[in-house]
Amino acid sequence: MALIGFIFPGQGSQYIGMGRDLYENFRAARDAFEEASDSTEINIKKLCFEGPESNLNLTEYTQPAVLTVSVAALRALQEESGKTPAILAGHSVGEYTALVASEALSLFNAAGIVRKRGQFMQEAVPPGEGAMAAVIGLPKEEVEQICREAAEGEVVSPANYNSPEQIVISGHSSAVNRATVLAKERGARRMVMLPVSAPFHCRLMEPAQRKLAEALVETDIAALKKPVIANINAQINQDCAKVKDLLIKQMCHPILWEDSMKLMIKDGIEQIIEIGPKNILSGLFKRVNKQIKISNVEDTTSLKGAI
Repeated sequence: MALIGFIFPGQGSQYIGMGRDLYENFRAARDAFEEASDSTEINIKKLCFEGPESNLNLTEYTQPAVLTVSVAALRALQEESGKTPAILAGHSVGEYTALVASEALSLFNAAGIVRKRGQFMQEAVPPGEGAMAAVIGLPKEEVEQICREAAEGEVVSPANYNSPEQIVISGHSSAVNRATVLAKERGARRMVMLPVSAPFHCRLMEPAQRKLAEALVETDIAALKKPVIANINAQINQDCAKVKDLLIKQMCHPILWEDSMKLMIKDGIEQIIEIGPKNILSGLFKRVNKQIKISNVEDTTSLKGAI
């Protein structure tokens, strides 16, 4: 039997209507929406299906919404197919979904923590002072050097090493803008400013990191039934005692997604299923390995295709 890896998307994959088909067709998906709504005191069904988009794109709402839809898709897949992964990984907030899939976190606890995480990240930097941009077509060493030159006493650094072709940078708006100019001068194919409300995964998230550490104190972490690749080091973890520290450090640390994908391939994973809204991570995976079988699950049609 082929070894399967489940991967879960993060912020940026959200859209109005996500999860509706799952909710209407699978009892397990409806239960996921209800559990997350009870935890967060947000009507996540209404938020995902109706918006408004301005609310869905607020970090404190986006993160539990993406988590909920991903878990709803996971439970529908399990209900229909019984497919089990050999390994799990999630991009940024998707790491929390991976921990739910591993049974280290309940959905109830994960949704509550993720909402707080979003609030802490939003509050860490005043609106307009932070920015993120995707650099496309430069090697990571070049992007790292550009960030050092563009900083000029401010913060700008790689936030997501997404693929050989794409690195996201994060920091003070003015420093990110200087970096985009340098990147264009040095041959970047494209620079894309990201529509985010805060500069994630850089030193500016230190206030959020401290608050998350306090919030996680009372959170129960159970034994991991399946190994999870941690974002901050692209290494496999199956030790529940390490989970909180990995999640806390993730706030200010770049996401090593390209290395995480390479680790899956190195460990013999033959099929990847992306579970949650859109298929952004599937596209990134294809840039690392074009041969591996990749599918996604976000509605009934894609679920049947994955099975």
